[in-house]
Amino acid sequence: MKILLDHCVPRPLRSHFAGHVVHTAYERWWSAFKNGALLSAAEADGYAVLVTIDQNLPYQQNFADRQIGVLILDTASNRMADLVPLMPFALSALDTIMPGQVAKVELPAIP
Repeated sequence: MKILLDHCVPRPLRSHFAGHVVHTAYERWWSAFKNGALLSAAEADGYAVLVTIDQNLPYQQNFADRQIGVLILDTASNRMADLVPLMPFALSALDTIMPGQVAKVELPAIP
């Protein structure tokens, strides 16, 4: 699967997406794009999923006609120490995410 990491996701996280083609918005020269333009550019270039930590994205964009899925990593920060524990859940979500769908992954609550 072809995955794009949003501006706010640290580059080293790409190594946790084994078996996928992963690029960053920065290396695609899309770092100045706002969310709508970034999604359009990613779709046009064949990306299946945008990975972000931007919790507001679903409220800012209409995904009904989008050909790209969005995976939101729900975490306290964009530090690797906070993101890496989410990766098993993120990889599982990638197995089922569909175009135009927004999926959020978070750590399970501790009872």
